[in-house]
Amino acid sequence: MSAEVSFTIDTPLGSRSTSVTYRREGSGEPLLLLHGIGHHHQAWDPVFDLLAADRDVIAIDLPGFGASPALPDGVSYGLATVVPVLGALCEALGVDRPHVAGNSLGGLLALELGREKLVRSVTALSPAGFWTPSERQYAFAMLRTMRRAAAALPLPVIERMSRTAAGRTALTSTIYARPARRSPAAVVAETLALRDAPGFEQTLLAGQGVRFTDDVPGLPVTVAWGSKDRLLLRRQGVRAKLTVPGARLVRLPGCGHVPMNDDPALVTRVILDGSRPVAAAPVRPTTQLA
Repeated sequence: MSAEVSFTIDTPLGSRSTSVTYRREGSGEPLLLLHGIGHHHQAWDPVFDLLAADRDVIAIDLPGFGASPALPDGVSYGLATVVPVLGALCEALGVDRPHVAGNSLGGLLALELGREKLVRSVTALSPAGFWTPSERQYAFAMLRTMRRAAAALPLPVIERMSRTAAGRTALTSTIYARPARRSPAAVVAETLALRDAPGFEQTLLAGQGVRFTDDVPGLPVTVAWGSKDRLLLRRQGVRAKLTVPGARLVRLPGCGHVPMNDDPALVTRVILDGSRPVAAAPVRPTTQLA
């Protein structure tokens, strides 16, 4: 079941209250899960229970997405603002330096949390920020096209399309390599989440000039990329490895941009391996992208 937590953040206009919707279950070391732009915390449902068997898992709706309200007026959706908001969220939840796993936008935020030393480890699945200008332009155009398509479809049409494998493919094949595996209810919910997210355009605007160019020393970092990612092409993983030389770079065969649905067992294993205490972390050779 989802819950909501309210807390105070600093803004250019002074202290303001905001809130975040989240799902929390399990026990063990804390693990924060961050979804991508236009998505919601249910993106992690295919792996949530598997992770909760070993971790205290907290999957959130980022501010302005899913059931979380938009940030207060005048507050930017840039990294310099959202990362402190996530820090304040962890404090409100009583979590000290969790492990973090993020996908796409969430992967970029996870890396930035690592750079700020606010987390114990980072697992970034197809993270944003390692693009060239043309690759960023392509990704943003695809995202806007998906949102326009979602907005143009009446709810009865979305529900009817979600009942067939072909319809689910039409609605979600940009982000999933195996869209037919997604349940009809999940496809409806995430299509509406994309259509209705108040933070969507402001997040894209804030991301126009974003590139992740700093190392993340002193923390275990895993970067994983789906071999069938159609939104952020897998060659960006090589750039991520060059930027963060100590990162473990993992290929996710047969997975798309949101790999949790395409191969839950593999993604769970990657996240758990990447978030083990450093002293107990298994020694494995780095798996390079093909």
